[in-house]
Amino acid sequence: MSGLWDLAKWQPSDKVLMAGDTLPQLFSNAVRARGDKVWMREKQLGIWREWTWAGAAQAVREITMGLASIGLQPGQTASILSNTVVEWVLADLGVLCAGGVSNGIYPTDSASQVEYLCADSATRVVFVEDEEQLDKVLEVRERLPQLQWIVVIDMDGLRDFADPQVISLAALRERGAAFDRDHPAEFDRRAASRGADDLAILVYTSGTTGKPKGAMHLHGAVTWTLRQINLGLPQVEGDERMCFLPLCHIAERMIGAFSSIYAGSVLNFVENPDTVPENVREIAPTIFFAVPRVWEKFYSAVVIGVKEASRVQQLTYAWATGVGARVAERVLAGQPVPAALKLQFRLARWLALDNVRKLVGIHRARYLLTGAAPISPDLIRWYMALGVPMLEGWGMTETCATGTINRPDAIRIGSIGRAVDGVEVRLDDTTGEILLRGRNVFAGYLNQPEKTAEAIDGDGWLHTGDVGEVDAQGFFRITDRMKDIIITAGGKNVTPSEWENELKFSPYITDAVIIGDKRAYLTAIVMIDQENVEKYAQDHDVPFSNYASLARAPEVRALIQSEVDRVNNRFARVEQVKKFWLLEAQLGAEDEELTPTMKLKRKLVQEKYAPQIEGMYQP
Repeated sequence: MSGLWDLAKWQPSDKVLMAGDTLPQLFSNAVRARGDKVWMREKQLGIWREWTWAGAAQAVREITMGLASIGLQPGQTASILSNTVVEWVLADLGVLCAGGVSNGIYPTDSASQVEYLCADSATRVVFVEDEEQLDKVLEVRERLPQLQWIVVIDMDGLRDFADPQVISLAALRERGAAFDRDHPAEFDRRAASRGADDLAILVYTSGTTGKPKGAMHLHGAVTWTLRQINLGLPQVEGDERMCFLPLCHIAERMIGAFSSIYAGSVLNFVENPDTVPENVREIAPTIFFAVPRVWEKFYSAVVIGVKEASRVQQLTYAWATGVGARVAERVLAGQPVPAALKLQFRLARWLALDNVRKLVGIHRARYLLTGAAPISPDLIRWYMALGVPMLEGWGMTETCATGTINRPDAIRIGSIGRAVDGVEVRLDDTTGEILLRGRNVFAGYLNQPEKTAEAIDGDGWLHTGDVGEVDAQGFFRITDRMKDIIITAGGKNVTPSEWENELKFSPYITDAVIIGDKRAYLTAIVMIDQENVEKYAQDHDVPFSNYASLARAPEVRALIQSEVDRVNNRFARVEQVKKFWLLEAQLGAEDEELTPTMKLKRKLVQEKYAPQIEGMYQP
């Protein structure tokens, strides 16, 4: 794409990029085709290290044979408890090529959660990232009789540690290399032991409404879904991607790691979550998938930067984004962009927009992807105004991260797009719930047949729990989760996610939960953006000593009140928020209130902060 106005010329390709009905077949074919080309990069101590396809394949082979040597049998489960690092991908593929079932565990999970997931999945081998994760497993292993081995990726701090059940990844690979020499045919036998209808991966739901459920995905369903993803979101060999979201989440697993195996894109691993903004600028991905929280942070940084710029720079930015918005509006409407407007847009890019894109790190991006949580339509419009298409899609753990997508040639802002090729999506005639059917739908919940029966009806339709609408052109829009719709005491139906998305568009607000079911009016629990609000406080001489004092400062409450007032103006009076309360602790990935994709858990927040909520309804 040479320009935003060329989107309409985009045409999908139905070419199969890489054959394979199982993940080991897909990976083996990819290695044979790409050999010494670069597949992955990771930054260690300030230096980028490259992994070729052949080099990664050798590591995977050694892990596979190491697992065979310690007794992992085809069909048995191995779990990975680690942050997003190269070794996560290598271990994942090693388990799959050994004929095993691969399961991811969030590194923020507690020891008790690790115990439940390992027990439920009958994990025989668990890969742990480091000493911290090892301690969690050691704490509960006496209650895990099926667990046989613990493989440690990073042995830093464990040099003198000895345990007959614990082995380092390096030692496992050495053992695997020796086993390979003595049993040269075993790798191919293991890799061929699984077919398209065999279980490949387990992906556990977040468990916000009960115990986590292990969604089972078969080899054939995963490989089929990868081909369908590439029809709507085309990648090519050599595309630069970032890998930084949790790999145990279905989105990064499918749209990131597995899609790169299918299409040949290069995976770049960030140093750690705190270095994402810096690493984005270094990598300059050509395709960039992230959750709304990340897109909001980038936008907020630009907005705050513009506020500190000179008056001339502010006016230039406003004019340039205005031009970009007019171009985007015509492109989205399927109208040609006049030559004069194209010239203005080129000037706008030269004066301001290209600098903004470089500041964020999206100056090489053909398109941006957003999913896993709702996003404000205004935020998508802002990225489109910069000249970079942003495509919103929708999928679930149970649908292999795939359901609907806004394709480059068919974008409808505010919608989740049309059904992916080969997938049926419709609305329930009575409830308006979104139903989905296709090969991407999971095979059921492990050990929970009754929950599986609740989710998938007799005709194969998955009941997603999302309520939606669909227009005449087939674009779907999610209005809310069925269980989240608010009915006020006056009988008014309110969609909280719509309100919350508008609030999160503010650079000073990270997240919010709207309250009001069976109440006289709406209220909100708000999590402020620490960095931006701290800067506001410093610029306006507002005293504070910590996050809690910042949230309690009258000037900060007035700042957030102005943001609430801004959003209130967009809604009818009965849908306006009358009061709000600011969370007084900065929440991170380790906190129970947040999902792995950094969304506030509505039910848990309402339970945990019930006294503060009741206080907002007192006279």
